Amino acid sequence: MGLDFRGSRAHWSYSGFHSFRCRLAQEIGMNLDAMPGFTYFSGVMSDARWEDYDDPILPLLNHSDCDGELAPEVCQVVAPRLREIVTGWPDDYDRRQAFMLADTMERCGQEGRPLVFC
Repeated sequence: MGLDFRGSRAHWSYSGFHSFRCRLAQEIGMNLDAMPGFTYFSGVMSDARWEDYDDPILPLLNHSDCDGELAPEVCQVVAPRLREIVTGWPDDYDRRQAFMLADTMERCGQEGRPLVFC
């Protein structure tokens, strides 16, 4: 049980994906648990707004973790930023999964198909 992406070997448990996205958010100076849509579960109260940030990784951070999709053109923007962020991370599970996810996003962009969260 967990989060998969159609056409990708990348996989996280739901809690693992949340932790992964928190790491990504931290890299851009964001506390993901303080953002709208995440405060309910974390209990963190904040006036933070998505509009306060401008980074190509945002569509991956501000997305349902159990369904939906990212459009091909969004994948083309997010994939290189994802690679850039995780390149400096230690060779751990999140980093390896992130590279697989970025590969899939690049293919989605090239083939004109969305990245489907399932």
